[in-house]
Amino acid sequence: MPWNFGDILDAIAPVLPQDAPAFAHLDRTITWGESTRRTNNLARALIERGAKPGDKVAFYMRNRPEYMELLNACFKARLTQVNVNYRYKAEEVFYIFDNSDAQTVVYGSEFRDIIEELRPRLKKVGTFIEVSDSNDIAPFAERYETLAETGSGERLDIKRSPDDLLFIYTGGTTGMPKGVMWRHDDLREIQLAAGRKLGPVPETMDALIEAIKATGPAGPHLPACPLMHGTGLLSSLSVVMSGGCIVTLESPSLDPEELWAAVERRKVQTIAIVGDAFAKPMLRALEEAPGKYNLSSIVTIISSGVMWSTEVKRGLLKHIPQGIMTDSFGASEGVGFGASMMTAAGEIQTAKFQIGDRCKVFDENDQPVEPGSGKPGIIAMAAPIPVGYYKDEEKTAKTFRTINGERYSIPGDWCTVETDGTLTLLGRGSVCINTAGEKVYPEEVEEALKTHPSVDDALVIGLPDEKWGQAVTGVVKIASGQSFDEAELRAHVREQLAGYKTPKRIIIGAVPFRAPNGKADYKGVTEFAKQELGMA
Repeated sequence: MPWNFGDILDAIAPVLPQDAPAFAHLDRTITWGESTRRTNNLARALIERGAKPGDKVAFYMRNRPEYMELLNACFKARLTQVNVNYRYKAEEVFYIFDNSDAQTVVYGSEFRDIIEELRPRLKKVGTFIEVSDSNDIAPFAERYETLAETGSGERLDIKRSPDDLLFIYTGGTTGMPKGVMWRHDDLREIQLAAGRKLGPVPETMDALIEAIKATGPAGPHLPACPLMHGTGLLSSLSVVMSGGCIVTLESPSLDPEELWAAVERRKVQTIAIVGDAFAKPMLRALEEAPGKYNLSSIVTIISSGVMWSTEVKRGLLKHIPQGIMTDSFGASEGVGFGASMMTAAGEIQTAKFQIGDRCKVFDENDQPVEPGSGKPGIIAMAAPIPVGYYKDEEKTAKTFRTINGERYSIPGDWCTVETDGTLTLLGRGSVCINTAGEKVYPEEVEEALKTHPSVDDALVIGLPDEKWGQAVTGVVKIASGQSFDEAELRAHVREQLAGYKTPKRIIIGAVPFRAPNGKADYKGVTEFAKQELGMA
């Protein structure tokens, strides 16, 4: 059947326990009964202020209950969410607002100064709404809490469509951010496809209602990574559509102690992270205080977006022996390329994934890569996939290509396919290094570097070189209490990988390696390395 997230919310609201938590943040809890009323009020308020079906609502805030609550309101009002990276500078924020044609901007009060600076240029925006913990808001804005609490909370009389859209703006590794357009029906089908691997799923609305009546809401979920990015957003969306609770944290950056305390207090069952950038600090907190937190509620920790090392998974499983460390391989342009699951009973090699049912691997001539050949190929995902990039036909044609009559999403990730059908991820082609005619994928070398006890994090880049074309160069962050020995690190990599993959130089990085979502900042690290090595 065709699905729409607004219709799902309307359908499950009457059968959910009205006092069941929908959103939890510190001491604050919004129940499903309250959330249904508030989101209906918000949806009606947005429409009354001129928002029409398909109009864009920009979300400019950190993780907090209002983020997912506003998303639910947009679903009900047939409005399209636009995620805004809160780490962007003013001009970058303006680009997202302008490129997305945002009709409404909802922002956290901490970003008021940037909104005030940009407001004279935001000619397309009709409504500004401020999320504030006080009554102090900008004179040009309306208070979010007032809109949520004003009204009868009655269900909207509105006919929705499976073609209603959700946007995920993604920066990628090059170029300006691009708005990936997902149909509700396609995203819902992906949710169901993931569930089918574990057992029967509700294929109709009636079946969904009966399932919730029989088993109750989904367990509490904590997105440790930002909701403004796909990993946090989509993992939370799945839980919301099963009547579960989204637990958010107060700290503007990852605070492992706050996270584990929230897990214990709220009996969190699932956590979303982005690789070792999140998992290492989480593990360190547990190692420093073993047994401090009751983690018995945890079922799985889910990572996506970057590689998650076997060593860190192993360490977490010592403290969470019942847990499943789930590594999901996907992108904003394609969800479900592959997955790996590691438990205390068995280990999985880093970057090794069970290939998804809709996933194929092609060479540069669009020919299927033969399993076990050792030949690198580019990963392609068949439908359901996004409609394309918003207002960018050229990039849409490049990423969403038709091969042998079937349309695929091809974000640019390369891998090899083993004889058993599993794939080993090599990395994104846009950051692939060409050294003396050999291709080197940064992630492979980064993982080798990170297995050395002195290395806390690593990025690998290609720098211009007269002899090699590009010289493989490592930039590392040294672990606390450890010393830096470049020769030893180079030898460590050479023991694991082919000689040409060994970095010609390794330096200590004095700049942030990653964005708040855990993804690598290759551009910033490249500029830093050039300056350090006298190439700028």
